[in-house]
Amino acid sequence: MWSSQQLKAASVAGRGLMFVVCGPSGAGKTSVINRVMECVDGLSFSVSHTTRRQREGETDGVDYYYVGETEFETLVESGELVEHVIYQGDQYGTSRGEITRVFAAGKDLILNIDVQGARLLQGKGAVPDATAVYIFLTTPNRERLRERLEARGTESQDVIERRLATAEEEMKSLAEFDYLVVNDKLDQAVNELAAIVTAERKRIRLRG
Repeated sequence: MWSSQQLKAASVAGRGLMFVVCGPSGAGKTSVINRVMECVDGLSFSVSHTTRRQREGETDGVDYYYVGETEFETLVESGELVEHVIYQGDQYGTSRGEITRVFAAGKDLILNIDVQGARLLQGKGAVPDATAVYIFLTTPNRERLRERLEARGTESQDVIERRLATAEEEMKSLAEFDYLVVNDKLDQAVNELAAIVTAERKRIRLRG
């Protein structure tokens, strides 16, 4: 005779799941993640710290924790950040406190970080009590990415060109990820990421 507790314990050995979503700036990661969180229960977004300027429409503590360079360096020196990188001249990092908060609430974590940050998580085993799933989300081609960056209207042409160049390098890292989601049509990308979350929650064997 088996119980619901046995079935729950079998899923990824009872560990917390951490869905790490990476991809080029402008690929639509935030839009896809927000939609998935609306339709999939038990997911919580990990709010990163950044020294980047707050954009119009963004909310402190929801999109990012916006901090100064001094405060960010204090977080680094104290070991509070499980990963931190410099992207386009600004610093970004994920705090242990955010991860602990989510897992303590019995939820799975979803992160929106860049490729460098994902590599740090993979290389250091920074969150030993979690099973990490790495997902690369991108546009179908470079031209579509340029269109989306220009449509945001928040960066100069020079910044857009730098972001496109960074995207070219990020695309070379595809083999380091578990899944690929191509965000051509938003609804389809949302369905694909939601399906990945559902499938990983049903996994019994951990990856070797």
